[in-house]
Amino acid sequence: MSRYPGSAHYTASPVKSTVETLEGNKVKLFIEVEASEIDQQVDEAFKRLAKQVRLPGFRPGKAPRKVLEARLGLGAARQDALRESLPEFYAEAVKTHEVDVIAAPQLEITSGAEEGPVAFEAVVETRPLLELDGYQALQITVPSPAVDDEEIETRIERLRTQHADYETVERAAEDGDQVLIDIAGAQGGESIEGLTASDYLYEVGSGGVVAEIDENLRGAVAGATLEFDAKHPEEGEDDLRFTITLHEVKGRILPELTDEWVAEVSEFATVEAMRSSYREQETRRKVVAANMAMQQKTAEALMELVTDDVPQALVTNELSARLNNLDNRMRSQGMDLNRYLQLTGQSAEDLVAEYRSASEQAVKVDLALRAVAEREAFEVTDEDLDKHFDELARRFGGEAEEIRQNFERAGQMLAVRSDIKKTKALEWLLERVSLVDEDGNPIDRTSLDLSNDADDTENDNPAEPGEDAQ
Repeated sequence: MSRYPGSAHYTASPVKSTVETLEGNKVKLFIEVEASEIDQQVDEAFKRLAKQVRLPGFRPGKAPRKVLEARLGLGAARQDALRESLPEFYAEAVKTHEVDVIAAPQLEITSGAEEGPVAFEAVVETRPLLELDGYQALQITVPSPAVDDEEIETRIERLRTQHADYETVERAAEDGDQVLIDIAGAQGGESIEGLTASDYLYEVGSGGVVAEIDENLRGAVAGATLEFDAKHPEEGEDDLRFTITLHEVKGRILPELTDEWVAEVSEFATVEAMRSSYREQETRRKVVAANMAMQQKTAEALMELVTDDVPQALVTNELSARLNNLDNRMRSQGMDLNRYLQLTGQSAEDLVAEYRSASEQAVKVDLALRAVAEREAFEVTDEDLDKHFDELARRFGGEAEEIRQNFERAGQMLAVRSDIKKTKALEWLLERVSLVDEDGNPIDRTSLDLSNDADDTENDNPAEPGEDAQ
């Protein structure tokens, strides 16, 4: 039995079609077009030819059909009519039977090439339905949403450090100290202007130039002169030679953590209010990050279940879409792909290889989600469609009903229903996937519920998952 709807002939139309499932994710469409419909297409072909052929005594496009037919012959117009109309008849059959095609068809006229009704066949590759096992018991690792006291105190210490004072100390330099130094950097015996300065205030441990500077300053006392070599930050360059004279060590004096100081330097009235707010903010940030990781990791785990080779037609289509998106983004920034490759140091081959790998992963996730939706028998209701088009109208403007009609006219409703089913499949998985933290401890799913947090989070800045979790 065919898995495609409407696989029988449609007698009310001058175009009739059936579909047969073949091996290798292909189908064959059998399409018959009545002679009357072909005659109309031939009339249209003569109108097109009239605009292209110049005949004495007639303006372009005004020559009667009889004159054109006598000059060109009926066969030329019929060939033009078939060349123009067969792809349209094929597209209508694909729409009728909801065939999920992923590549260009192979068309073959089986009868009627010269006269009368026309019959032709179209063999085309379709999106496969995978047999997917193991998706019901996925386990993924996500960052723990729990916030400990140390994280809050670290944030408070950063604020105290920002408002610290410094005073001269009679001891060796430590990380966090400021030191007053003369520094002279050279390479191959030549002084380097950007690495030479007098009475320069430097924070020990900041890693501001090269690691060797911090290594030599730690434990040094005022009055010391330090000479040492350091590796150049750029590979292949000769080593650097430094001479540093340490004049003064200034120790950091942190402000006392009191309600008065907190009220002076922040929007909080008390230390406890600051701690409470910091905990809420950090919890929110971690919950957002964990939710994003959950979606990304679930998609990755689902992808790992796909053991079949995916159709290269799908990978090629996804690759083209990604490269076109990249090109459009670059052009919107006044840059083309060639300039982008120069700035990133990539070759065109490297870029295509990188994007092909990501495209193949995206295709696997797409097919896996479709398989889950099929296995779990998710349906698309009228309410689902209304919500989908309402969301499109909200995001892009316009009327939802008009947008829906445009999708229907373009034969894109199969894609819309597939997207809705994939969304349902992902939501179904996210509700059931087993969650553990980096140490293997189970994570309570309720701790990831963002609806419990009523705080304004516009300024939160979570990290981004992969490009196509879909």
